[in-house]
Amino acid sequence: MVESSPHIENKQVEQALWQVSDPEIPVLSVMDMGVIRKVNIEGNKVYIDITPTYSGCPAMDTIADDITKAVQKEGFEVKVKLVLSPAWTTDWITARGRQQLEEYGIASPLSAELDKQALLEGGRIVKCTNCGSTNTRMVSQFGSTACKALFQCEDCLEPFDYFKCLK
Repeated sequence: MVESSPHIENKQVEQALWQVSDPEIPVLSVMDMGVIRKVNIEGNKVYIDITPTYSGCPAMDTIADDITKAVQKEGFEVKVKLVLSPAWTTDWITARGRQQLEEYGIASPLSAELDKQALLEGGRIVKCTNCGSTNTRMVSQFGSTACKALFQCEDCLEPFDYFKCLK
């Protein structure tokens, strides 16, 4: 897994970005999600590149506005730019972000190979976020959003989302 957080020279800017939540998964910051790709600071101006989790993500305008407001509160001028290449990958979710997903009730992405086994071959490898069992089955290829699949645990019977692997 690739840690996605860019190195940021200014602690005020970095702390502000860690406080910006993903609007679809509010327990995750945009830093944890890996959508912050680059931060350049030139005096009082901050230039931030963001990459959507997928090219049609409806949350990107909200994310850009939230980033702008958070960094402006620290006294900076802000320019946010949407960058589509390279495409976002679930590898960019931080280890902390993966843990927070699980605690929130969303199973974090598996590797591409295991993801295929779980989604296409019925492999019982996605861990239930409630009881930890891998005796789970996919109910639907699509969960609460297109990037998630709906699973159900056969042991505790709880439904839960699984965040699909995107490469």
